Amino acid sequence: MKKYSYFKRNGLSIVLVFLMLLSFTGQFISGYRYKNHELSEQDRSSLTPVQYAQSGHFIQATFENWESEFLQMALYVLLTVKLYQIGSAESKDPAKKEAVDRSPKAHAEAPWPVKKQGFWLNLYSNSLSIAFVLLFLISFILHFYGSYKNYTDDQQEKQLPVEEWTSYLTTSRFWFESFQNWQSEFLSVLSLVILSIWLRQKGSPESKPVDAPIYETGSS
Repeated sequence: MKKYSYFKRNGLSIVLVFLMLLSFTGQFISGYRYKNHELSEQDRSSLTPVQYAQSGHFIQATFENWESEFLQMALYVLLTVKLYQIGSAESKDPAKKEAVDRSPKAHAEAPWPVKKQGFWLNLYSNSLSIAFVLLFLISFILHFYGSYKNYTDDQQEKQLPVEEWTSYLTTSRFWFESFQNWQSEFLSVLSLVILSIWLRQKGSPESKPVDAPIYETGSS
């Protein structure tokens, strides 16, 4: 393998981590100010940054979004195993045998689960979708925790009765928070799948070559 600088080898993940942290900081600061403004209008004490980080408002907003992202990726990875879209850069070509479908073979540079075979190979063969499903479930649970905490705080402030968490799980409030994010994630993936049939971005692996015909499927 050619030797490149650290940034050249990892530039995509470095820039994405930076953008994520920048956005996350922006979310925290703006959410913190918004929540304290809301509290001041209700003549309630402001939260410290540490208190806000532990609040239902922040936890719900954070994991409500992470949940939808991981669900999107889990389903996208799984759906593209068997489903096709002719002409899309995001689909396998149903007329060809793709490299990702070949049976794994042990060789000197293969990951260790491939060399181990058996259970470890089966687990590794599905590890990407398993990881996304687990991340979705963790985020879903934390979203629910934050949403319920936020709801409980609101009810107690209004001196209204608080539902048990088992009942809250079935409320329209909680599922509205989830569905409004899920539908936007599926829309964004659908847009990428469909638009990549006709539109191009030179140099991106998410696009077909600029001179590729409309009906060509896959990015290479």
